Amino acid sequence: MNTGHSETHSLKERHTANARALLRHLFDTAVAAVDPLAVVAPHLPAPPKGRTIVLGAGKASARMALAVEQNWAGELSGLVVTRYGYGEPCKRIEIVEAGHPVPDDASHAVACRMLDMTKSLTADDLVIFLISGGGSSLLSLPAPGLSLEEKRQINIELLKSGAAINEINCVRRHLSSIKGGRLALSCYPAQVVSLIISDVPGDNPAVVASGPSVPDRTITEDARAILKKYAIPVSPAAHALLSDPALAAPSHDDERLRDNRTIVVATAQQALDAAAAAASKAGYAPLILSGSMEGEAREVALVHAGIARQVIQYGQPIPKPCVILSGGETTVTVRGNGRGGRNTEFMLALAIALDGLPGVHAIACDTDGIDGTEDNAGCLLEPRSMARAAKLAVDARAHLANNDSYGFFEALDDLVVTGPTRTNVNDFRAMLIE
Repeated sequence: MNTGHSETHSLKERHTANARALLRHLFDTAVAAVDPLAVVAPHLPAPPKGRTIVLGAGKASARMALAVEQNWAGELSGLVVTRYGYGEPCKRIEIVEAGHPVPDDASHAVACRMLDMTKSLTADDLVIFLISGGGSSLLSLPAPGLSLEEKRQINIELLKSGAAINEINCVRRHLSSIKGGRLALSCYPAQVVSLIISDVPGDNPAVVASGPSVPDRTITEDARAILKKYAIPVSPAAHALLSDPALAAPSHDDERLRDNRTIVVATAQQALDAAAAAASKAGYAPLILSGSMEGEAREVALVHAGIARQVIQYGQPIPKPCVILSGGETTVTVRGNGRGGRNTEFMLALAIALDGLPGVHAIACDTDGIDGTEDNAGCLLEPRSMARAAKLAVDARAHLANNDSYGFFEALDDLVVTGPTRTNVNDFRAMLIE
């Protein structure tokens, strides 16, 4: 009996299990750092003379509403919309669930209700907006003359095109009756405070959820240029809307919005900082590349693979053992008909690029708990992943060509399934290098 081989194999198994456990711990730590129950309360404003109304939209908005309820002693009412399955048991603030990433009839109905709730506000009243990623789809009210179906189709085409999130949200704002600061404008002359959990690279509050409570500096010409860039077909109604200055979103310097307050309460950087501290405590030197990475998921994977090789061969830009961390929002240009989100696509491209490079383990997950439209947050990768796939006759390159990263990692039983986290600062990536 070859006991030496058996012991070596057993040691590798334990080592892999420990690496996977640490990577999952880093992800869980990152998510906990941006839990609305931890980040909202310190930023709540003082109660007003009049009423306090809470309005919100996004994957984190229901838990944000729960945080407000738990820390607000005075009169309180409101309406918040979140993704199906992301609700919380609030008592004073109504929670509604709607479609994401493509708006549905519920998205439209709740947007109409929110506008109605702002009609009788006075200068003594306070509106607290709770905004997080996902709100663009969840709160959908097309501009006059544009049907919900027309806007839905434009949204679908943009999501498939590989457009960056700031480009997608620019178009959404300019085809909306509620985004681009329009909902905040309808609250005038009430006091308005926006609390925002950012899921966008750069943390521009006007981009998160397409800015229903925050105007921005883009104009209709920008939206038209984006649609042209990605060859997105638009209806005559949409073209007319983007050509009419009278229908433009309010300017960022509109006097009626001057006294509104906007506070970003959680970001990808906060999540990465928490993961970096946890990595250091575990004995790994952390390096945060960026919390604002963008680009095609498979191209970003090549950059990460190059850094891993540099660390292993030259001890640069950080000596091993280390953990390389990054966040932001990559994109996927859909060419196949497989299943998978940007995090599993990133990991499949990383697996191919590393090709079993010893000592490198990785995790990539969406902090909201859902990667794309599937049931997983993301997946794990280990040095043996490609060899294991080959043993199962699972072709990594064929799966990547078909945008079927979910199918690849499902076959390896390496999907990470968390369920809804009820927060959202977008992608989380960690490479552990022994």
